[in-house]
Amino acid sequence: MASKNISRAVIRRLPRYYRYLSELMENNIVRISSKELSERMHVTASQIRQDFNNFGGFGQQGYGYNVEFLYTEIGKVLGLERTHNVIIIGAGNVGRAIANYPDFKKRGFVFTAIFDSNPSLEGIKIGECVVQSMDNLERFVSENDVEIAALTIPKCAAREVAAGLVSLGVKAMWNFAPTDLNLPGDVLVENVHLAESLMRLSYRIKELEE
Repeated sequence: MASKNISRAVIRRLPRYYRYLSELMENNIVRISSKELSERMHVTASQIRQDFNNFGGFGQQGYGYNVEFLYTEIGKVLGLERTHNVIIIGAGNVGRAIANYPDFKKRGFVFTAIFDSNPSLEGIKIGECVVQSMDNLERFVSENDVEIAALTIPKCAAREVAAGLVSLGVKAMWNFAPTDLNLPGDVLVENVHLAESLMRLSYRIKELEE
């Protein structure tokens, strides 16, 4: 199923559809209409149909969507039918939370290693990973198929570490460091800036109060 020339706005909505469909399956709901899905998600039914039409529609007019089929097909669009090997750089609070979150593995994201520069953390088990020294990073990446690196380190180290990972062949960064990474154009970066998210929430609170 091709996803060429699909807008970023549509792609951003797909994980949300995927999450809601997972909840529907957990509640043993077999079929759902765009109207019913729109009421749950607070997205218009026409927007849902437009989004799904980018990938062939997934349903039949007047018959609705088969929840399991739709869940599976959106998973394929998102590349979740295969596993993605992930390493974590930084064994602090955010790194630990990511490594301990079980749903990532269910979605095909396998955390294969976690690295930290603090020698006192070496050997500690977090989730299914044992903390390793940064000195082991180059060897590990060269010997394993590392697709994604999660950066949960201070911004002062993030750019240097990211550049080093790129030189080792890692092509996707999940960046939690509060800084922008200046990386080659063929390297994918997904930024998760927690402070910015809170500031947006603060703005919305201020709007409500005014």
